[in-house]
Amino acid sequence: MRIGLLAGVSLATLFATGAASAQTTTAAAAELDVLIVTGTRTTGLRAIDSPAPIQVLDETALQRVAQSDLIQAIAQNIPSFNAQAFGGDAANLTLSAKLRGLSPNHALVLINGKRRHGTSNLAVLGGPFQGGATADLNFIPLGAVSHIEVLQDGAAAQYGTDAIAGVINIILKDDPDGGSIVLSGGKYMDGGGLTGDVTANLGITPIDGAYLNLTLESRWHDHTFRGDVDPRVLNTPFNTASTSRLSRYPQIANAADYPYMNQIAGDAEYRLNIFSFNAGYEISDNLEVYSFGTYGVKYGAAFENYRVPNLVVGKDGTVPRPFGFSPKMALEETDYAMSAGIKGMIADTWNWDLSTTYGRDEIGINVLNSFNRSLYIDTSTATTSGYSPSDFHAGDFMASQWTTTLDVSREYDVGMAQPLNMAFGAEYRREEYEIKPGDPASRYKEGSQSYPGFALTDAGAHSRENWAIYANGALSPIEALKLDAAIRYEHFSDFGETTVVKGTARYDFNDAFAVRGTASTGFRAPTLAESFYSATNVSPTAAFVQLPPNSAAARLVGIDGLDPEKSTNFSGGFVAHPGGGVTITFDAYQITVEDRIVGSGSLFGSGGALNLAAVRDAILANGNVLDPTVTQTGITIFTNGLDTRTRGAEMVLTASSDFADYGSVQWSLTANYNATKVTKIAAPPAQLAGASLFSPTTIANLEDASPKYRFVAGALWTWDKLSVNLRQALYGPSSGLTSRTGAVYYKTKIDATFITDLEVSYKVTDQIKLAVGANNLFNTYPDRVNQQLRDEYFQTNNSAHVTQYPTFSPFGINGGYYYSKLSFTF
Repeated sequence: MRIGLLAGVSLATLFATGAASAQTTTAAAAELDVLIVTGTRTTGLRAIDSPAPIQVLDETALQRVAQSDLIQAIAQNIPSFNAQAFGGDAANLTLSAKLRGLSPNHALVLINGKRRHGTSNLAVLGGPFQGGATADLNFIPLGAVSHIEVLQDGAAAQYGTDAIAGVINIILKDDPDGGSIVLSGGKYMDGGGLTGDVTANLGITPIDGAYLNLTLESRWHDHTFRGDVDPRVLNTPFNTASTSRLSRYPQIANAADYPYMNQIAGDAEYRLNIFSFNAGYEISDNLEVYSFGTYGVKYGAAFENYRVPNLVVGKDGTVPRPFGFSPKMALEETDYAMSAGIKGMIADTWNWDLSTTYGRDEIGINVLNSFNRSLYIDTSTATTSGYSPSDFHAGDFMASQWTTTLDVSREYDVGMAQPLNMAFGAEYRREEYEIKPGDPASRYKEGSQSYPGFALTDAGAHSRENWAIYANGALSPIEALKLDAAIRYEHFSDFGETTVVKGTARYDFNDAFAVRGTASTGFRAPTLAESFYSATNVSPTAAFVQLPPNSAAARLVGIDGLDPEKSTNFSGGFVAHPGGGVTITFDAYQITVEDRIVGSGSLFGSGGALNLAAVRDAILANGNVLDPTVTQTGITIFTNGLDTRTRGAEMVLTASSDFADYGSVQWSLTANYNATKVTKIAAPPAQLAGASLFSPTTIANLEDASPKYRFVAGALWTWDKLSVNLRQALYGPSSGLTSRTGAVYYKTKIDATFITDLEVSYKVTDQIKLAVGANNLFNTYPDRVNQQLRDEYFQTNNSAHVTQYPTFSPFGINGGYYYSKLSFTF
C-alpha cells in the first residue's frame, strides 16, 4: 500500500461538498468514501465529519465548467470563492481570486499539501483584488487534478501565518494507468473570446511499485471588446477646444475600428502551454519517495488606452502616427515548481514526511505598438523627423519560493474514545522578489506610452527567510466530541517572531445533528512585492507613481515601511442529516484584520482637488520623470492604516432523487453571505495633512465591490447515457465609487442578478462523451456604469474612458459564453 492519505482518498461526492457530482450512489454510501487531508492531521477523517468547514470538489464537478481554467472551475462551485473577471493594466494578464471576501493574499494554496509559490505580477491598480500576488492557479492543468479540498476557515496555526481566509489544497491525480484526452472550444455570444483547449492525461507504471501521472494542456483565448465609442475622436460640444477631435484629424474616420478606437475594455488575449507530473515509488511497505511539479509558459497581450494623433508631433511638424496608436501590454511568462520528498513509518507508530519545494515565476513585460514621445521629439529637428521604437521591453519581474518541511505524527492510546493524535513539524522558507529595468528607450524621460519601462531606481532584488515550528493535537474524550488544537511559532528575518493558535471542536448529538466551531489567530507579513514594487502608472491624462513603502521617498510622505497584519477568526455552525438523503451544513464566521495592508487612494501632486508638496517631493526623490502632457500627477502606495471586520455565513444543502427508469437527480443549494466593514482608519501622516490615505473609492472597494451574497441552486439529472446539469446563481448587489480629482465621487451599482449555466452531455460510447453548454445562458450583462459619470466625467472632460460595464462585476462584462467538449477516456 502507499504511505499517506492520498492513496486513501476516492473521488469526493456531492454529499460531502455541495458540488455537483455525476455519481449515482446513495448519499450514505458516498459519504463513507470521502476522506480529507486538509484542515486536520488526523488520518481517515471524512469531510462530513470534519470539525471545520471544508468542501471537496471532485473531478467531474471541476470538468463541468465552460473554460478549462482552474480559477473558474473553483469559483463556479464555491460561492465564497470570488474570481476576478477583469483586471486593470497588468492585472488583466494575471487574474486572481479571493476567499470569504478577503484579499487574494489571505488564502493559502497547496499542491498535494505543499505550499505553492505566488505570481510575480502584483495587482497594483485599484479594485477589490488590489495587492493580490498569490499563486496563479491557471498554471495548474485542470486535467491533472483529482479533486480539491477547500478549507473555509482560518488555518494559520496549521499551515502558515498567511492562511487567514482558508486553504485551497489541490490534489493531483496519481492513477498508474489509463488517461483521457479532452478537446473543448467556445466563444461569447456577442463576439470575441474565441477559446480552444486541448488536454491530455496519462497514467503509467514505469516499474513495479511506482506510478507516474502526466498531463499536458494547451489553451488559447482571444481578445474581447465591450467598450463604448471614444469621445476624443468625435465632434462633440465638450471637446471643441481639443486638437484631437474629428474635425482636426478627419483621417481617423478611415481607421478600421472607428469610432471604437479605445479597445481597453475587454479580455486580454493569451496562449498558455502547461505540463504537470505526479510520481511516487514505494520502496517498501514503510517507505515511499515522491515528486510532483508543473511547468508552464504563457504569452498574453492586453490593449492599453488609445493615444490620439497629436500626442506626438516632431519639431518639423511631422505627425508620425496620423491615425493615433493603440498600445498593447504583452507578457511573456515562465512559471515552474517542483516538490520532492520521502515519507514513511518508523516502528509502526511514527509517521514522517520530509519534503522540499521550489517554485519560480518569471515575467517579461513588453509594450507593443507604442511610442516614446520625448525620445521622438528630442531626436527630431526643424527639418528632419525624429525616431522612437514601436516596441519596448519595459522590464522583468521575478518571484521565487523555496520551502522545506518536516512533518511527524503518531497516535497515543490515552484511554479515551479515540487515540490522541499528535503532530509536530518544522518549516524553512526563503522568498525572493526582483524587478529588472526596462530597455533605455522604454525609460527615456517619461518612457514608453501606456506603460513606462521600469527605471533604474525602480529595479532591485529583495529576499527574506522564515522559520516555523508547529504542534497539533486531536482527541475525542468521548465518542461524540472531537477536539483539535494547534500552535505555530514563526520567525521572519524582516519582521521578527510571532505565535498563532487555533482551537476546533465538534459535538455530535446523534447521527442526524452535530455542532462545530473554531477560533484562531493569524499574522500575515507583507509580501515582498507589496513592500518593494515601484513603477509609474499612466493614462492619457494622468501619471501616478506607485511608491514603494520601503523607500526613502516614502518617508517623505510619512510612510516608513509596512507592518504585519494581525487577524482573529471565529466560526460556528452545524451539520445535519434530517433524512431522505439530505445533508445540510451551515457555518457563520467573523474575521477581524488589524493593520490591514491596502493600496492608498490617489494622492495628488497636481490636478487634484488637494495638491500636496510632499507628494511632488517624493516623486522627485524616487527618480521618476512624468509625462509633461498629462494634467494630473501623484502617487499611490501600499500602507497599513485600516482595521476591517468581515462577517458572513455559508450553507451547503445536498439531496438526491431516484426516478427509477427515468434516471436520478442530484440536487444542491449552496449559499454565501459576506460583508466587510472598515472599523478603523488611521490618521494621515503630518506630511499629508488635510488629505486621507484612503479615499472613499478605497473604502468602497473593500466594503461594497464584492457581492454581499451569492446563492447557487443546482440539479444534475443522469439518465442512462444522458446527463443534464443546470445551475442557477444569484449574485447579490455590489457597487463602486469613481472620482477624477477627489472632489466628486460617482457611484456605480450592480443590482442583484441571476446567471444561468447549462450543460448537456451524452456518452456516445463508454469511452467517448460529447458535451455542449453555456455559462450565462441568457447573455446577461451587469448594469452599466453611472450615467452621470459617463456624461460629466467621460464626455465633458474629453476623457479616454470608454467603460460601459463596471470592471468589478463578479460575473464579468462579456455576456454569455457557449462551448462544446469532446472527451475520450482510456
